[in-house]
Amino acid sequence: QVQLVESGGGLVQSGGSLRLSCAPSGRTLNMYRMGWFRQAPGKEREFVSAISWNGGTTYYADSVKGRFSISRGNAKNTVFLQMNTLKPEDTAVYYCAADPNTYTGSYYYQVAENYAYWGQGIQVTVSS
Repeated sequence: QVQLVESGGGLVQSGGSLRLSCAPSGRTLNMYRMGWFRQAPGKEREFVSAISWNGGTTYYADSVKGRFSISRGNAKNTVFLQMNTLKPEDTAVYYCAADPNTYTGSYYYQVAENYAYWGQGIQVTVSS
């Protein structure tokens, strides 16, 4: 069983930055697809960003493109989401997700149902 632990969330002013981290407990993730999703109150969970097992392919939602950057640590076992120029509409619970299938194509990265393992979520609040 893979357990994912997110960290780095919190409260930040509009225009500020945060860096989220996702690390596994109990298993390495260096061969897993990884993604970040978020859910704001009263809204559906939505795709934010994803990265291939080797870090060579990344995907971003249009709403965060140019502001957020996803990366993997040197051992490919930790995933980071650098969030810059944050906006109040970025306020949400952010979830890290992982899946061992190394399928290619945006569908497998951007759809929540294609991830087998999830973190508990971490709150990001951007004040105006």
